[in-house]
Amino acid sequence: MLYKEICLENYTDLPKAVLNGADRIEICDNLAVGGTTVSKGVMAEAIKYTHEKKIPLVFLIRARGGDFVYNDIELKIMEADILEAQALGADAVCIGALTADNKLDYDALENLIAAAGGMELVFNMAFDELDFKHQKEAIDWAIEQGFSRILTHGGPLSTPIEANLSHLKELIAYADGRITILPGGGLTSKNAEQIATELGVSAVHGTKLL
Repeated sequence: MLYKEICLENYTDLPKAVLNGADRIEICDNLAVGGTTVSKGVMAEAIKYTHEKKIPLVFLIRARGGDFVYNDIELKIMEADILEAQALGADAVCIGALTADNKLDYDALENLIAAAGGMELVFNMAFDELDFKHQKEAIDWAIEQGFSRILTHGGPLSTPIEANLSHLKELIAYADGRITILPGGGLTSKNAEQIATELGVSAVHGTKLL
């Protein structure tokens, strides 16, 4: 059976997604701009509901839409959101931060990781802004830092995921089971099984998988 991580906007569709068989939930706000962090109130209710149903829950930590190059104030906001998620009992946070020349912002990321205090870590689609050389470095770094998985479309979100399968296969081969490469963006209930089979993965991410 294919493991389906369902990305939801806010709390509204959470009970329905769980009822329809979501294996794991990522919750965010403002999907139209790629997702931002939900409010404290949404965090609290989502954690309460998913824990009752024994469904793992991930929060996207992102101060705004647009790029993944954050200033000091935005990073403080994200650190505060991570601390709030941790205090409320969240299972995992999804993070990513880059420098202006599209490399990993190690200083920013280390501060976010420290705020997470042992929560499960997921690297978000900031990964797709890196060139292939730096993606390989990012995979190695994420493994060293204890990330469980990397969410990736395998290329720009403007391209269909089917066009990125060869690159996704390269990433999966390089990761070599050391960390999960989680394909997402453009996966639906109609194409997920076929794409997962072609990539040789057992888990996928998307908003339309159910």
